[in-house]
Amino acid sequence: MSAVTTHVLDAGLGRPGAGVPVRLERADGRVLAANVTDADGRIAELGPSHLEPGAYRLVFDIETYSAATGQTHFFPEIALTFTVSDGAHYHVPLLLSPFAYSTYRGS
Repeated sequence: MSAVTTHVLDAGLGRPGAGVPVRLERADGRVLAANVTDADGRIAELGPSHLEPGAYRLVFDIETYSAATGQTHFFPEIALTFTVSDGAHYHVPLLLSPFAYSTYRGS
């Protein structure tokens, strides 16, 4: 199992955000993994099963998703930086709408 998973919910359309390209990066910008959300808006496999303590970033390509769904979003890219402090699993969801987004540490 990946140390980091994510999912995207499109609150504007009221459905999962399917087809969103996502990258997992180290804080220095080095890409560790990339994948695309599935039909349920989830990515279950994104990167290694263990991450060393430090800062990491999930980068969501909203511009590609917007084009595929015929929407316009204010944020073409959303980068969420978070800190890994132990060997735990990190689930980082993204709730998306045309002019806003929110996130939290999930379970």
